[in-house]
Parts: sequence; structure tokens; C-alpha cells
Amino acid sequence: MIRDALVGTVIAEYAVQDMVGEGGTAMVYRAAHPTHGIVALKVLRTKLRNDPTAVIRFEREAEFGLRVVHPNVVRTIELGASDGVKFLAIEWAPGDLLEKVAKQTGAFPRPQVASIVSQIAAAVDASHRQGIVHRDLKPENLMYDSVNDRVRLLDFGIAAEPEQGNDQRLTRDGFFVGTLLYVAPEALSGVLVGPTADQYSLATIAYFLLTGVHPYTARSTRDMLSQLLTQPPTPLNKAVPTLTFSDEVEKVVMKGLARLPGDRYPGITDFAAALEASLTSMPAPVTKSAGLFSRVKNLFGSKDR
Repeated sequence: MIRDALVGTVIAEYAVQDMVGEGGTAMVYRAAHPTHGIVALKVLRTKLRNDPTAVIRFEREAEFGLRVVHPNVVRTIELGASDGVKFLAIEWAPGDLLEKVAKQTGAFPRPQVASIVSQIAAAVDASHRQGIVHRDLKPENLMYDSVNDRVRLLDFGIAAEPEQGNDQRLTRDGFFVGTLLYVAPEALSGVLVGPTADQYSLATIAYFLLTGVHPYTARSTRDMLSQLLTQPPTPLNKAVPTLTFSDEVEKVVMKGLARLPGDRYPGITDFAAALEASLTSMPAPVTKSAGLFSRVKNLFGSKDR
């Protein structure tokens, strides 16, 4: 585990045990509390304690977390401050980040993908019902307990309410927020996106779990931006030469990845239900023959580039 100055100290009854992660605005610790037990303690970075925008965003993350209560959302316990340290305590969720599991697993079995996507959709739908768009839906913001096949959504750090007035905005027009591999095309203009942007991100996650690759590939940020703005995503059945999906599965995933928000499903649970139905009705996975050339190539131990 990573060690730093707060490890071994007590912050408002939270005994800090280890640092388990860090981001641009906060450090995350494993801590023990006499009432709440083991929790994840998110602490605002020292250099940002006097930054009004960072503080408001940190407080808003806590507010959104307290509002969105669902079995597939990591529970927010409290927002507090002690001796100048601003912290957010959230439930400690077992498992690993879905991103880590996916890197170890590669393409997931289709029933597992259907289950994971349905759980994520239910969690995000609970957020949408509160008028909140997550805006940063990605495997790194999802905890996955593979033993119990349970997914938990976390990190409302850049979530927003599309209906809020401009005076409440924390992101300037012309600046997009999110992670480029998963962000919806409409977010690139810097406008405050609606719920269908989260559906696009979930469709990208589904594509990634089914194939082990992303619908867009680029060598640079500029190239990625250009592809998102001018090119359609790679069709699901062309993602990996050795994987084939039914036409219905491909149709569902690509509809979720539609460039225009209005061309996607009406809601995120509609997308998840359609994907589950298509995966359930799909015949046993088809693996395309690698062909004589590939077999000869492998025989001689050709290296991948």
C-alpha cells in the first residue's frame, strides 16, 4: 500500500489505515470508524482547500451521492471537515475496479456482460430519476465483486443536473468533461449533456466487455477527437476478427453508440433490456476460423506488433 502523512492519523473518528488511490482533486484512504466500520475516505487535496470551485464540486459530489440511493450505488456516508481537512466518507465496496478485472479477463462471457450492463443501467437510472447525469461513466468508476457478480457505481465528482441554471454551472461552455474513450460526441462541444450521454458511455462499456477493445482506436488525443467528430464507431462484428455476434446484438450496441442523442434508446434501462434480450437469444458464440495463413504464422511464432 502507498503511505503518506495522513496514514496512521485520525480524522473525525476515522482512523486512516492506508492510501488506496488518488486523483487530481482528492486522495482516497481506507479508514476505520467506530460506528461505520471500514470506509473509503476521500480527502480533498491540501492545495485545493481554498479553491472555491474545487470545494463546491467536492460538496456537490457528496450531495449527489447522498441523493442517489440504490443497491448498485456505493453509499455516501457523510461529508465533513476536521482541522482544515475536508473529507467525504463512502461505503467500502468489496471487489476490484471493473477496469482492472476487464484487463485481466479480456472479453467477458455474454451472460456476464448482460448482468453487468443491467446493474450499471439500474444504478445510473436511479441517478437520472434524481435529475443527475453522471457524465463520467467508465470501468474505472465501477466496483465489481466477481464472487457475487455485483457492480457498484461510484464517483459523482463531475456529475451535473442538466436543468440547473447557468449560474450554477461549474464547467465553462466549450470545455468537455469526462474520459475521451467513453465520452458521448455531443459532450465535445462543452454543452451540458443529457441522460442519453450516459447511455452512450454504457454502450461503450458493453462494447469493451464483449470484445476487449473500444469502438474507436486512435494514436493520439487529437486523432481520437477527430474520429469521434467525423467517423462512425467500428461495427461490433469488425472489432475483433475472431469474434462474431448476432445481428441483433450488434444492432443494439451500435444504436446505443449513435452519434445523435435522439437516435439512441429512450432511456438507459431500455438499452440494457434490449442488450440482455439480444444476448440471451443469441446462439452459442461463434469463433471465426483463423485461416491457413494465420495457422502457419502462429506455427512459426510470429510476434504481434
